[in-house]
Amino acid sequence: MGRYSGFIAATATLAQQNVNFVLIPEVDFDLEGQNGLLSSLARRLRQRRHAVIVVAEGAGQKFFENREKDVDESGNIRPNDIGLFLKNTILTHFRAKNIEVAVKYIDPSYLIRSLPANANDHVFCIFLGRDAVHAGMAGKTELIIGHWNNAFVHISLSASAGKRKQVNPQRKLWLSVLQATGQYSLQNKLAANPIR
Repeated sequence: MGRYSGFIAATATLAQQNVNFVLIPEVDFDLEGQNGLLSSLARRLRQRRHAVIVVAEGAGQKFFENREKDVDESGNIRPNDIGLFLKNTILTHFRAKNIEVAVKYIDPSYLIRSLPANANDHVFCIFLGRDAVHAGMAGKTELIIGHWNNAFVHISLSASAGKRKQVNPQRKLWLSVLQATGQYSLQNKLAANPIR
């Protein structure tokens, strides 16, 4: 999840607080070099002997030479599998340096969507559903119900369709992720790249 936006990766990282590196589509990163992911990972492993990396589905697509435009059933471009790519790249890198590492790769796929709703989720969805019914009963169409500035509002489809919200690397969410993870070795490169 996270083909075009890193919100799930960023907020899950802040909620869990045991992640060391977060890679999202909005922020470019390098694998090689002094501030690349592999060097930063090696430093982390020397210091703490473990690391957790969270990767959004659309991160690092530049690393794939074969950029076929495979599409899913909905017509959306399917990104290349960055998770498996990173797993294999990390293993190859450390084996070449005769450093033993154990990589545990977990692909949550739709597991994240299969968890039961908590009380807040349940109440939030009830409000969305009720407001949608009220809008329909009032004859309103071509809109979605949203939550904006602590109020449930009607948003026309034309105002929302064709637009994609992305993590802004210069704003609080991403800066909080950098502080929580301590991925400061990547920070200069990450902070220098504005949102695409």
